[in-house]
Amino acid sequence: MDDGPRDVTATPDGPGRLKLGLMLGYWVGPGPGDQLPLVLAAEDAGFDSVWTAESYGSDVFTPLAWIGAHTRRIKLGTALCQMSARTPAATAMTAMTLDRLSGGRMILGLGVSGPQVVEGWYGMPFPKPLARTREYVDVLRDVWRREEPVTNDGEHYPLPYPGGTGLGKPLKTNIHPLRPDIPVYLGAEGPKNVALAAEIGDGWLPMFFHVERSPALYAGSLAGAAADFDVACPVSVVVDDDVQAALDRVKPTMALYIGGMGAKGKNFHLDVVSRMGFEEEALRVQQLYLDGDREGAVRAVPDELCDGVALCGPLPRIVERLELWRSGPVRTLLLSGVSDPATMRALVEAAG
Repeated sequence: MDDGPRDVTATPDGPGRLKLGLMLGYWVGPGPGDQLPLVLAAEDAGFDSVWTAESYGSDVFTPLAWIGAHTRRIKLGTALCQMSARTPAATAMTAMTLDRLSGGRMILGLGVSGPQVVEGWYGMPFPKPLARTREYVDVLRDVWRREEPVTNDGEHYPLPYPGGTGLGKPLKTNIHPLRPDIPVYLGAEGPKNVALAAEIGDGWLPMFFHVERSPALYAGSLAGAAADFDVACPVSVVVDDDVQAALDRVKPTMALYIGGMGAKGKNFHLDVVSRMGFEEEALRVQQLYLDGDREGAVRAVPDELCDGVALCGPLPRIVERLELWRSGPVRTLLLSGVSDPATMRALVEAAG
């Protein structure tokens, strides 16, 4: 069998099986157990994984620890762990602790975020995100392999620290990781960052992926990915007999990211949507949003964009559109907006 690089932009032997994950996003309360019934229903229905997020509120790991203590099988993923929130050694410690406590269920999704959050909230520099990512992942894997005391001579995360007291010494973790190869997925939006994910990661977490337009956009970036490389894509699910009403429920989130999650001249989400072929519409959404016309921005989001990045409409239509996802490079759908156990089971059956 050839286990070398393959073209993951298509499935040459026909549509493949999709794994399903449950995307919880940010934890917002009111209590630590409020999401557990949803997670347990997903695990019972056959979902493969559950994923949390962080920005500048709830952290990404604590909810996973709570969930992991109450589940048996479902994998625990971060989408995304913000690199600037922790040194690579701190992230390595947290990930290997959760992995051991959960019996090997950890998937570490990493992201660089954007300059507004990185410099405004975490107080860290944003430049050279690709170089920082490569160095960060190198340190993680050195920690988990536990082959020797960890050193790093890179410019972003040097170990030992070149200054201070001068007493810093290379160290090797004092616990044995359950797995030295905890999966690392990279959140990426630009073509170069996606190519980096394919080169050094075990998977890629797109922010927005248009099922009909994005496969061709990323064909070059994904061409060198390994055979088992996972593209795990967050997808909103809106079950409604009225397709237009379902699409309209996706638009506020799209308007927020296109218009408000980034500076006017530095918005990676707007850039992604523009590369999909919606540049004129995206710029209009952003301008309306920044002008304070949030309702106008929502109305300006194109239906075709929402239909491509989400699953909308009555359940039979959603099942039909799953075939488009099965024929492309995405191997895992991280679903949000679905809570009914019967719907969960129907989606698992359709995806498999």
